[in-house]
Amino acid sequence: MSLRITEIFYSLQGESNTVGYPTVFVRLTGCPMRCSYCDTAYAFHGGKKVEITEILNEVKQYRVKHVTVTGGEPLAQPECHTLMTALCDAGYRVSLETGGAMSINEVDQRVYVVLDIKTPASNEEPNNRYENLDFIKPSDCFKFVICNKEDYEWSKQFVADRSLSDKCDVFFSPSADQQSPTELADWIVKDQLSVRMQIQLHKLLWANEAGR
Repeated sequence: MSLRITEIFYSLQGESNTVGYPTVFVRLTGCPMRCSYCDTAYAFHGGKKVEITEILNEVKQYRVKHVTVTGGEPLAQPECHTLMTALCDAGYRVSLETGGAMSINEVDQRVYVVLDIKTPASNEEPNNRYENLDFIKPSDCFKFVICNKEDYEWSKQFVADRSLSDKCDVFFSPSADQQSPTELADWIVKDQLSVRMQIQLHKLLWANEAGR
């Protein structure tokens, strides 16, 4: 069984609850969404078919506990589920970064899901699958990429209406080059939101280098 892979690389996790951990990233090719702020458009096409056993062997080259399956949109390839289960069986702490347009219902329960709720400025808000909210575990998290004040107000209301902070961690992250991190932090503090402010560590360290 194989998957189309754009790249496999080793770096520090820059987001969510595992931020800062040395991590192997398995970036799958393809995505049905076209977010306005996407920084991985190179993963939309191309890639190469790689057997799952080969992926596991490459991951084993690194002395890590954490593996992140990302994209593109990893769940666009059904075999992604087999890969994540194989990684969990091998003893890794596996996280999935998903854009929310695909169902997470069948994701292995051992996987830490980072579910991106698309905001209006992403231009993909109509493609959110809101039934995914019912499949989130307390150990998972929601992520909102904030592009402007309108996105912030929409996200604030969305979190409040659905009591998302009672389900799991909620991250608000400023879109790079669009939303001031300081301004977003000020809004969160002023409104006393029960969310976590997040700045992408890898972009601070490596200034948007590809593959980091």
